[in-house]
Amino acid sequence: MKSLFAFIKKEWIESVRSGKFIYIVILFILFGIMSPAIAKLTPWMMELKADSLAEAGLIVTEVSVDALTSWTQYFKNIPIGLIAFVLIYSNIFTKEYQSQSLVLVFTKGLSRYKVVLAKSAMMLLLWTLGYYFCFAITYIYNSYFWDNTIAHNLLPAVVYWWLFGVWVISLIVLFSVILKNNTGVLLGTGGAVLTVYLAGLLPKLREYMPTMLMDTSSLLSDATGAGSYMKAVIVTGVLSVVFVAASVPVMNKREI
Repeated sequence: MKSLFAFIKKEWIESVRSGKFIYIVILFILFGIMSPAIAKLTPWMMELKADSLAEAGLIVTEVSVDALTSWTQYFKNIPIGLIAFVLIYSNIFTKEYQSQSLVLVFTKGLSRYKVVLAKSAMMLLLWTLGYYFCFAITYIYNSYFWDNTIAHNLLPAVVYWWLFGVWVISLIVLFSVILKNNTGVLLGTGGAVLTVYLAGLLPKLREYMPTMLMDTSSLLSDATGAGSYMKAVIVTGVLSVVFVAASVPVMNKREI
């Protein structure tokens, strides 16, 4: 276990030195502030546009915003944050292949499965820190300006979306041990998400698809209960574990 934790520490130091950790922190801080800021500025922006809209025959009534408006914006911003995360960390394996730095690591006796677990753990840690830091910022601002209790099922909605991000990370790991270049990893991950999204459009499959966890609007409005997502939660959790586990034998057979 010492070698595993040592490699995780090495990944952490490299993430900080390369600036990736700073990018993630800045990115999620911006998204955390942006959601309540956009909600707060919406009435002002609509007031500015009132005259031009009136000339087009549209009458702007008084716009009221609350914490639910901000949380709706939050869950619109998070997909962009996840895409940025994928772009930043999609080369976490492929850069090692290109530099052949893993050859030295393996010759020193580090098992290949530990490399898979260490890199998976590092991405999971950074996603979790960034995501919940963003959530905390939005929550604090929303509490200051409005009342967060208006948003129903907030905690399940936040956890479900985090779990969806975990599933995407497991896809990055799987495609990273299969493919040799960063472009392939991005295409494989994006293609898998798109395929699952399209499958989720079928009513009979929707409740099993990981992409269902992205649908938080019905949760926040209390139109759907948190229990309705349990099948998607179980499938997403199982798939995440299976994808990472499947990466180990593939990594063991891979030529470095």
